[in-house]
Amino acid sequence: MKQSVKMIAGNWKMHGLGASLVEVDELAASLAAEPTEHRVIICPPATLIERLSGKAAGSAVEIGGQDCHEQVSGAFTGSISAGMLVDAGAGLVIVGHSERREGFGETDALVAAKAEAALSAGLEPIVCVGESLAQREAGNAVSVVTAQVKASTPESGPGRRFAVAYEPIWAIGTGLTPTVEQIAEVHLAIRTALVERFGEFGGAVPILYGGSVKPSNAAEILSTPEVGGALVGGASLKAADFLGIIRAA
Repeated sequence: MKQSVKMIAGNWKMHGLGASLVEVDELAASLAAEPTEHRVIICPPATLIERLSGKAAGSAVEIGGQDCHEQVSGAFTGSISAGMLVDAGAGLVIVGHSERREGFGETDALVAAKAEAALSAGLEPIVCVGESLAQREAGNAVSVVTAQVKASTPESGPGRRFAVAYEPIWAIGTGLTPTVEQIAEVHLAIRTALVERFGEFGGAVPILYGGSVKPSNAAEILSTPEVGGALVGGASLKAADFLGIIRAA
């Protein structure tokens, strides 16, 4: 399915202090001067969400979180609930990023629970999936990713807005990027899995690509069949680079 309106989401990861907000000022000003039909999202560290949402109010920039707890509240020191993200001004949240799955042992079931918590709080989850280099070299990329899609997406998804982001783990922050053919193969498999799981609704869920997306390769990636946007890491930290990707969509 070709989606004319793309989701271009920037994941700042553990980068950004108050001084970084000038990048959002520049981004918002550029989008006001030259509007885009695409959705533009920044997911900063939790410490910046409230300040950033204030700056972005009335602009084309949407704000998201990078993770949320699966519970509404409780004795979970250091965790942030979906409701807290909403209260701070976020409208979306990334769940199941490979850095959470690998570094914090998050399972498909936990990711699905976080996605459900996000939906219940009124957030739009971006559910991440992706294979390791060993899994790809073993020829298991499609089977691994489609299994993650089926087990990590929210059961209550139909009729509620969420997205899936395909990020091959071996391409994140490495400068390596799959071929367009490899991206197309996995995105088609994800689409098939979504339709099998959710029926007609699964045909409209945006599927973002992430993994070393930059201005120089964005146009080719974003024109690939079933690519409904991009989840951008390092290139989203500077407004000029991020704008280059947005303009390429």
